[in-house]
Amino acid sequence: MRKNLFIIVVLSFTIFMGVSVAQTNNEKKNKDELYRQVELFSDTLAIIKNDYVDEAKPKDLIYGSLKGMLSSLDPHSQFMDPDTYNNLKIDTEGKFGGLGVEITIKDGLLTVITPIEDTPAWKAGIKPNDHIVKINDALTREMTITDAVKKMRGKTGESVSLSILRDTEKKLLDFKITRAIIKIKDIKHALMLVNGIAYIRLTEFRENTLQEFNNALSNLSKQGMNALIIDLRNNPGGLLDVAVKIAGKFIQPNKLIAYTKSRREDQNLKFYSESKNSICELPLVIMINEGSASGSEIVAGALQDYKRAIIIGAKSFGKGSVQTVIPLRDGSALRLTTSRYFTPSGKIIHGLGVTPDIIIEANKESQSAGWDIKNTFDYKTDPQITRAVDALKVIKLYNEK
Repeated sequence: MRKNLFIIVVLSFTIFMGVSVAQTNNEKKNKDELYRQVELFSDTLAIIKNDYVDEAKPKDLIYGSLKGMLSSLDPHSQFMDPDTYNNLKIDTEGKFGGLGVEITIKDGLLTVITPIEDTPAWKAGIKPNDHIVKINDALTREMTITDAVKKMRGKTGESVSLSILRDTEKKLLDFKITRAIIKIKDIKHALMLVNGIAYIRLTEFRENTLQEFNNALSNLSKQGMNALIIDLRNNPGGLLDVAVKIAGKFIQPNKLIAYTKSRREDQNLKFYSESKNSICELPLVIMINEGSASGSEIVAGALQDYKRAIIIGAKSFGKGSVQTVIPLRDGSALRLTTSRYFTPSGKIIHGLGVTPDIIIEANKESQSAGWDIKNTFDYKTDPQITRAVDALKVIKLYNEK
């Protein structure tokens, strides 16, 4: 028996040593490969410095290399020179003119996440998933998100020309849009529709959104609210903690709302519901579409996982990655994708989005939810809101039995 135990111990130690040696060899190979590539970079830098037809500044060469390095990772990672980083840190508070579009890079193309409601881009007819091919005749193929934003922002009253590729069209669409001050109203509508069914149109998650949302809920409760539709269509996201708190209002405390995964365990985060006065019995519908992204997807994904709400509309955009800004010693910075978001049940958001429980096409005649041709709000003109109302009527009828 002792002999067998000795053999087991020796075998276990041998296996452990084998794994350790393999790991050490792999680490050594990775380091050797890194050193070889750094030498290649150094050799290339020296050749350009000595032999290029014009004298090149070392700083320009390094910055150019860093921009290429970060852009090769994913559309959201970026090297920012000191000027770009400073612009990121400046809070302009609406002192610039813009078009009113949230953009990203999708499948290598500069893509509209959503036009912000009642902005010049919205009024011009820009739609979610439109691909911006040109900005003022400048091709966007190699353009970063930051560079694109710079070109679209500027003095109010001046126009910007956009060439748009839309999946449903067979030709480029040209738009000339005049810049304006972009003012975002977090709660677009908060009103009673019919039979105690309330409707809140939430356009973005910002610092004051939670307070405005709570005020809207309080006012609607006083009017006899017994069911609720939260419209997150064309909501591009915003502050994560605000989105988590709003989702948490409809779930019991200490429930997982979302979590992140990264390569480093110390960067993994979990977000839980905190509301002490959660509304757990109110029949609820969440509306999303292809312009719903980030924080909107976290809210919809969490409430869907807990079967707390019916999700109605179209599949969401699919933006669920986390970017960390890392300052560098010369005043520049890296914006690096460090993790991705997951719903409570483990569904990944990034690249896949949230699929509604009930998929229904939007009204093709109008971008504006619930607005009829007389410019008055009438939910019956919007088939998605109408379906949401019908779903809540069925739930209420079932609960009464």
